[in-house]
Amino acid sequence: MSDRPNLIVDLTFNFSLKIIAFTEQLETRRKFNMANQLFKSCTSIGANICEAQRAESKNDFKHKYKIAYKEAEETEYWLKLCKHAENYPFEQTLLDDVQAIIRVPGKIISSTK
Repeated sequence: MSDRPNLIVDLTFNFSLKIIAFTEQLETRRKFNMANQLFKSCTSIGANICEAQRAESKNDFKHKYKIAYKEAEETEYWLKLCKHAENYPFEQTLLDDVQAIIRVPGKIISSTK
C-alpha cells in the first residue's frame, strides 16, 4: 500500500481488519463455514481495489473495481445471513460499512469511461 491517503483503499483496509475480528468471533462459536466465506469475500474487496491502483489500463482498472463491487455485495449477503440466522453473532456497523463501501466502486465504475 502507498503512503499517500486514498479513501477507498483506507476504507476497505480498515473494514477488512474489522471483519477479521468478527470472523474470529464466528470461529469461537464454531461457525467456521460462515467465517471462511465472509473472510474471503471481504478481504478480496480491498485486495482488488489495491490492484486497481496499479492497473495496466483503464479496462483493467474498471475490471478490478467490478470484482471488488461483486465481492462487496457477497460480503453484504454473508452479513445479512448472520443477522437473520439463529445463534450467529451480528454487528450492524459491519453491514452499514459494507453498504457504504458498495456505493464507492459503483460510482467509480459508472464514471470510468
